[in-house]
Amino acid sequence: MEAQPAGRDPEDRTQEGAPRRRRVAVVFGGRSSEHGISCVTAAGVLRALDRDRWDVVPVGIALDGRWVLAADDPARWELSGGVLPVVEPGEGPAVLAPRSPVERGLVALEAGDVPRALGEVDVVLPLLHGPFGEDGTLQGMLEMSDTRYVGSGVLASAVAMDKHYAKTVLAAAGVAVGPWALVTDRAWRADREERLDAALAVAEGAGAAVVFVKPCRAGSSMGVTRVVLGEAPGRWREGARAALAAAVEAAREHDPRVLVEAAVAGRELECGVLDGPGGAAPEASVVGEVAVVDGRDFYDFEAKYLDGGAVRLTCPADVPEEVAEAVRATALRAFDALGCEGLARVDVFVADDGRVVVNEVNTMPGFTPSSMFPRLWEASGLPYPALVDRLLELALERRAGLR
Repeated sequence: MEAQPAGRDPEDRTQEGAPRRRRVAVVFGGRSSEHGISCVTAAGVLRALDRDRWDVVPVGIALDGRWVLAADDPARWELSGGVLPVVEPGEGPAVLAPRSPVERGLVALEAGDVPRALGEVDVVLPLLHGPFGEDGTLQGMLEMSDTRYVGSGVLASAVAMDKHYAKTVLAAAGVAVGPWALVTDRAWRADREERLDAALAVAEGAGAAVVFVKPCRAGSSMGVTRVVLGEAPGRWREGARAALAAAVEAAREHDPRVLVEAAVAGRELECGVLDGPGGAAPEASVVGEVAVVDGRDFYDFEAKYLDGGAVRLTCPADVPEEVAEAVRATALRAFDALGCEGLARVDVFVADDGRVVVNEVNTMPGFTPSSMFPRLWEASGLPYPALVDRLLELALERRAGLR
């Protein structure tokens, strides 16, 4: 399809006058530690897409970065027996992505064969989680070819992915965030004791005896450690400093940039945000609540994906309406402050003192039918298949290029 001028409706019609099926490339997998979760997300979306409306091309990205033509079979990408699926480098023919505004088609390359055109793409649905996909890298590549795609643009994706910069931008916009300390690779290698001092000072200043140490640019609770420093702020238990250093090292296995956050006492709530159709203002979903119920310290990776009995997801959350309204308003402010587009899930704490504190903004949340983001919109009156359709339509409405 040729690059569209700003404002032009990208929908074509067949010679008979009926709307043609538009081609969507569903891209998933990727190089991050959230590869398997991305595949599970793709399984839900592939099952939900209306094949009468959409011509679907599944494209998997292997852990080594190779793009391959993947199986259009939801069962292949579902979580099975506690084992996460993986896109193998030899899964299918290699795929070349759109290269320019005048070369917007996908091309399959099979060993020993002539390159095979897969056709031009109307819209890309990038279901990648974490670095090398959700962080603006893939979005930048698609922008270079004027290819429309679902979700936030380069800057919003990159800022939201980096928890330090997201908190910095949100705080500057007047959105409440919890206290934190950043540990960069350079600072850690130069003087780790100084960085530990800074992290302990953040905890003490916030009146917290517990901190969460996490990779700055990862999700799904990968590499996250809850560290109990002491029974009271400022009175650290023996070994607290060593435990904090070990948690930083664990997070560094996923990202050389690490965040140390003072724990916020309160309830953990989530809210989905969707752009409005036709340029209308973004909308916030009902509010949901995550509660760990099996004695775990926090909502970790296993609780999220591998142990169905570990958490209770309540949607709508059992909170007073004024609290729900405050959470929805905060989610919309965060979405706007970061310049998000399309969709986001905003995770907050409602502190014991009543403050709504943003934990993080996820620009491509988990998208299995049981994930919180689709559940929030299901409870708001937008079923899963209609939600996927709306996201694709929003992407097609959006002009290519600068906006």
